[in-house]
Amino acid sequence: MEGSEPPPLPQVSPAQLREEGNELFKGGDYSGALSSYTMALSLEATPQEQAVLYRNRAACHLKMEDYSKAEADASKAIATDGGDVKALFRRSQALEKLGRLDQAILDLQRCVSLEPKNKVFQEALRTLGGHIQEKVRYMSSTDAKVDQMFQILLDPKEKGTEKKQKASQNLVVLAREDAGAERIFQSNGVQLLQRLLETGETDLMLAALRTLVGICSEHQSRTVATLSVLGTRRIVAMLGVKNQSVSLATCHLLQVMFDALKEGVKKGFRGKEGAIIVDPSRELKLLISNLLELLTEAGVSAQGRDNALTLLIKVVPRKSLRDPNNSLTLWVIDQGLKKILEVGGSVQEPPEDIAVTENSRMSASVLLNKLFDDLKCDAERENFHRLCESYIKSWFEGRGLAGKLRAIQTVSCLLQGPCEAGNRALELSGVMESVIALCASENEAEQLVAVEALIYAAGKAKRASFITANGVSLLKDLYKRSEKDSIRIRALVGLCKLGSAGGTDFSMKQFAEGSTLKLAKQCRKWLCNDGIDSSTRRWAVEGLAYLTFDADVKEEFVEDEAALKAMFQLSKLEDRSVLFAVASTLVNCTNSYDHEEPDPQMLELAKYAKQHVPEQHPKDKPGFVRSRVKKLLSAGVVSALTCMVKNENPVLTNSCRELLSRVFLALVEEAEDRGSVVAQGGGKALLPLALEGTDIGQTKAAQALAKITITSNPEMTFPGERVYEVVRPLVSLLHLNCSGLQNFEALMALTNLAGISERLRQKILKEKAVPMIEGYMFEDHEMIRRAATECMCNMAMSKEVQDLFLAEGNDRLKLLVLYSGEEDELLRRAASGGLAMLTSLLPQLCIRITQVTTHWLEILQALLLSPNLELQHRGAVVVLNMVEASKEIAVKLMESEVLEILSVLAKGEAGPVTRAATACLAKAVEYELIKPNKERE
Repeated sequence: MEGSEPPPLPQVSPAQLREEGNELFKGGDYSGALSSYTMALSLEATPQEQAVLYRNRAACHLKMEDYSKAEADASKAIATDGGDVKALFRRSQALEKLGRLDQAILDLQRCVSLEPKNKVFQEALRTLGGHIQEKVRYMSSTDAKVDQMFQILLDPKEKGTEKKQKASQNLVVLAREDAGAERIFQSNGVQLLQRLLETGETDLMLAALRTLVGICSEHQSRTVATLSVLGTRRIVAMLGVKNQSVSLATCHLLQVMFDALKEGVKKGFRGKEGAIIVDPSRELKLLISNLLELLTEAGVSAQGRDNALTLLIKVVPRKSLRDPNNSLTLWVIDQGLKKILEVGGSVQEPPEDIAVTENSRMSASVLLNKLFDDLKCDAERENFHRLCESYIKSWFEGRGLAGKLRAIQTVSCLLQGPCEAGNRALELSGVMESVIALCASENEAEQLVAVEALIYAAGKAKRASFITANGVSLLKDLYKRSEKDSIRIRALVGLCKLGSAGGTDFSMKQFAEGSTLKLAKQCRKWLCNDGIDSSTRRWAVEGLAYLTFDADVKEEFVEDEAALKAMFQLSKLEDRSVLFAVASTLVNCTNSYDHEEPDPQMLELAKYAKQHVPEQHPKDKPGFVRSRVKKLLSAGVVSALTCMVKNENPVLTNSCRELLSRVFLALVEEAEDRGSVVAQGGGKALLPLALEGTDIGQTKAAQALAKITITSNPEMTFPGERVYEVVRPLVSLLHLNCSGLQNFEALMALTNLAGISERLRQKILKEKAVPMIEGYMFEDHEMIRRAATECMCNMAMSKEVQDLFLAEGNDRLKLLVLYSGEEDELLRRAASGGLAMLTSLLPQLCIRITQVTTHWLEILQALLLSPNLELQHRGAVVVLNMVEASKEIAVKLMESEVLEILSVLAKGEAGPVTRAATACLAKAVEYELIKPNKERE
C-alpha cells in the first residue's frame, strides 16, 4: 500500500545476545562470542547486565590472548560489583600474564576471602605466591649483581682481564630479560653505560651497546629516557665510526629504538613510573633527521653510511599500504631527498667528498624506490619528481663536466630505483645527448658513468628501440676498441639488454640469429676470468640476466659448470649488488616466472586480426626445464641461494626475495630433489622468505615449504624450535585467494605436523587454522576434501578440537559418519580413522553417532564388510567403542546384521580386526545379549 511504513525490525534484547555469545563461546568461536557481547553492550542494558557482559567479554579476551583488554573489561565488571568473583579471577589471570604479579595476587586474595572453599582459587593463589617469592629472590640477587658488574667494568685496574670480559657478557645476558633490564635501568645503568661507551675500548663499547638493546627493546619510556641521557646526536654519530663491529651494534640499537618508539610497550612491562609516550613523533623525527645528516657528512665511514641507509629503508616507509598515514615518508622526502640523491650520485674513487662502498648506490636506489612506492597520490609523486629534477638540474647546468657526470650518475641511481622518476629525468633537456656523447669520451671514469646510464635507460621498450637505432653501433665500437675491461664488459651488457628486448617471445628477435648466443658466450668468458675484479665481473651476470630469456642461451649456460660456479661464488661475496642479477638469471633458467596458457579461441582471434602472438621456444618445454633444474642442483645452486638469503642487506629487496622464492619452488617441484635441497640448507633459507616479502614471494616460499614438509620428516628438516615457525606460512596457504594445489599441499603438510606433537597442534590452533580446515572438508574437489579430513583427524587429538565435536548444535560428527560411507576409499579411511579415535577418547560421542544420521548402521556394516583390512579394522574399533560405551547401543547393534558379521570376523586369522571383533562379542556376552560359544571355549 502506497505511503505505508515498512514493518519494524524485530528487537533483539541484551539477554538474547548474551545467550547467543555463551553458545558461541562453548563451541570455541571466541571472536563470534566477543561480537555478540559487544553488540549487547551497545544496546540499553541494566548495570548488572552490563557487568555480566563485560565479565564474559574478558573471558573471550583471555582465550584470544589479548590480556590488556581482558584486564580492562574485568575492571569494568568489578566497578559495578566489587564482589564478582568471576571478574576478579579473570582480572587476576590477565594481570599475571601482563607481568603485574603484585596486583594479580590482590585480586586472588579477594576471591579466596569471598569463596574460601573454592579449590581453583586456592591453587591459583598458591602458584602465584610461589612465582612472586621467586621474583623477589631474583630481584634482590640481581641488584647486587648489577652493582658488582659495573664496579668490575669501570675499574681501571681490571683492564683487559678475563673477569672484565665475563662481567660484560653477564650484563648483556641480564638485559635480555625484562626484569633484569628494568633493574639495570633503575640502578642508574644508562649513565654507567655511557661511561663504558666513552672508554673507547671496542669490547666495552659493544657490551654497552648490546645492554642498551635489552633496556630499550619493546619499551617506549625507557627508550625515550635513554635518548635523553645519551643524546640522539651522539648515538647516531657512533653509527659512522670506522670500527665495523661498533657501527653494526649501533645500527641494531637504533633499530630497536625505532621499533620501541613506533610500537610502544608490547609486553605490558612498564618503566620507572609506568610512563608511556603517547606520541613519539618528535623523538622519531629527531633520530631520522640525524640519520639524514649523517649521509652527507665527510668524516663518516662508508660502512656507517650504508648502515644509515639500511635503517632508513626499514623504518621510514609504511609496513602496509593499508596504513593511511605516510606522513613520515613525506617529511623525509621534504627534508632529506637531496641528501639521499647525493649518496646515489657518488662514486667510489678517492677524490669523492663522501666515502661509499660498492653497495651504497644500490642501497640509495632501494630507499628512493621504497619512498616513491609509499606515496599515495599524484600531487605527492609530482613533488618527488620536482625535487629530483631540481637536484639533477643543479648539477647538470653550470657546473662543467664534473657536474654533468654527477647528474648522470644520479639519473642511473633513479633508474635502478623509482624508474618513473629516472625516465622523467632522462627526458630533461640535454641529458640523453650528454650520455651518448660521453660514451665516446677517452676518459675511463666518464665512459663508465655514461655506459651504465645507457644500460639502465634501455629498460623501457620505447627507449630501448631508440638506443637500438642510435646506440648499438656505439656500444659495439666501445666493446671492440676499448682497452679497458671495465668499459668493454659494460658495453657488452648494453648489447645483451638490447638483444633481449623481446623477452621470452621466440618470434621477437632484436638481433640476427646467433648473435645472442655469441654475446652469452662472451659473458660466460668474462664471468670465469679470475684475473678481473669481482665488481667488473658482476656485469657479466647482468648480461646473462637479460640473455637467459632466450632458451638456447639457458641450455648453453647450464652446460657450462665453470660459469655456474663462478656466478654462485660471486653471489657469496660482500658486493651484494649482484644479487638481483643472479636471482633473475636463475628464474629464467628454471622458467619459474608466471606464465598463463593462452585461451585457444583468443589465440585464433588474434591470428585472424593479424595481431602479434608470442611463441614459446621449443627448449622451454617441461622436459628441458626439468633437465636444467637437475644441472643447477648438481652445480651447487642451493648453497648459493642459502648464502644470498642469510646475509641480510638492503639490496635483498622484496622483489629479489620473490625471485629467490620462485627459484626454490622450481627446485623442489620433483619429490626426489627435495632431500638434496634440505641437506644443503634450503629448508632453513625458505623460512625468512615465507615470512617477509611480497605476497607472491611469501606464497611461493610457503608452497615450497609445504612440498618439503609433505615428503620429509619435519623434525629432521626443521630441527628444534624451527619446526614451529613453519606453521604460519603453511596456514597462509589455506586462504581462499590461494590456488587449489596450494590449499591441498598446505593441508597435507599440516597433517604431517599435526601428527607429531601436541605442541605443534596447539601452534596450528593458535594460528586459527581449524575453521579453514573444516571449510575445506566441504570442498567439491575430492583430493582437497580428503586432505582436510585427514588433517582434522590428526587435529582431533587435541582437547580443544574434541570440545568442538562435543559442542551442541554442530554437524562435525555427522560429516565424519557420512564420509565413512563415501565411495572414495581414502576419504573413508581418513573419516573412519577419525571416528575410531574420537569414540575412543570421547565415549559420549557414541550415542550421538546413532542420532546424527539414520544411515549410521549401514555405514558401520559397510566398513566391517570392506575387503580393505584398514577399513575393516577402523569399523571394528568404532563398533567396539560403541558397545563398550552403552548397553542400549549394544542392543541395537546385536539385533542387526552386525552380530553375524562380527561372528565371522572373530573366526578369521589372528590380527587386529579379529581381536576387536572378539572383544565386541565378549562385551555382548557380558551384557547377556548373546550366549558364549561353548565349542569355541
